[in-house]
Amino acid sequence: MSGLLALLDDVAAIAKVAAASVDDVVAAAGKAGAKTAGVIIDDAAVTPKYVQGFAPARELPIIWRIARGSFFNKLVLLLPVAMLLANFAPWLITPLLMIGGSYLCFEGAEKVFHVLFPHGDEHVAADMTVKDPGHLEEEKVKGAIKTDFILSAEIMTIALAAIEAPNVWMQAATLAVVGAGVTIAVYGAVAVIVKMDDVGLYLAKNGKTGLGQSLGRWLVKAMPILMKILSIVGTAAMLWVGGSIILHGLEVLGFPWLYHQISELASAAGSMVPENWTATVKWIATATMDGIFGLLWGIVLIPVATRVVGPLIAMVSGKNDAA
Repeated sequence: MSGLLALLDDVAAIAKVAAASVDDVVAAAGKAGAKTAGVIIDDAAVTPKYVQGFAPARELPIIWRIARGSFFNKLVLLLPVAMLLANFAPWLITPLLMIGGSYLCFEGAEKVFHVLFPHGDEHVAADMTVKDPGHLEEEKVKGAIKTDFILSAEIMTIALAAIEAPNVWMQAATLAVVGAGVTIAVYGAVAVIVKMDDVGLYLAKNGKTGLGQSLGRWLVKAMPILMKILSIVGTAAMLWVGGSIILHGLEVLGFPWLYHQISELASAAGSMVPENWTATVKWIATATMDGIFGLLWGIVLIPVATRVVGPLIAMVSGKNDAA
């Protein structure tokens, strides 16, 4: 009996340690996940376009297929690579973050450029040709999963840089929680967004009250506006996150001048308002300047990406559309 009691006491102690470890993982995952907010917003803003034009019955199955690919990207492909980097080549994390940040700046700047200077694109024209719906769905899902891989790599790298774990197992568990949580949050939100117009249409037709029918009509009218707002927010988030990653990376690599200048200007802006608004104004000022830097850096990268990197990838891969 004394031996059994001792065993139960040991089990209880182990359970307490395990519970504490779970709490630590969840807390660390929350902190690391917050660092990826900008990329998450962009991910949620980008994904709905991949289900536009399909029958309503195919929207949720397509989102599920993309979400499943996102889980695979994060937990099977990227998690092991991230852990190898963190434990055997941590010096590579900052350069890789900066490469990912540059990609975000390029994407954001390219979207702004297309809005300011609209022009035709032969790849867009080819994409609008009539295709077999099944084949088109396969193409869209593959394209979405490729885009998700790039955004997932950025999310996992940002989260990895923010994780403070006592050992490799805690680090891996935290990163896995971040990856799974972000995927559920993003694609859950996307599912709600893309089906909201169908919900509105149902309420407009079948609502039992005038208020319900009015709400349905409002939802149908509001969704195109929401999609446009999401596109703008996603672009701003790309430029903000990309710019901040580049600036922080420069500081880490020994070029801190611009990072410190922005911090000083943001602090000066914060000091000009009442104390309870200081932190908010400082954050807005920092994000705005990071976004402006991201836009300028992205504009510089547009000719590099379109005239050097794109053709180089096309030459190596043998695919003309890779450009």
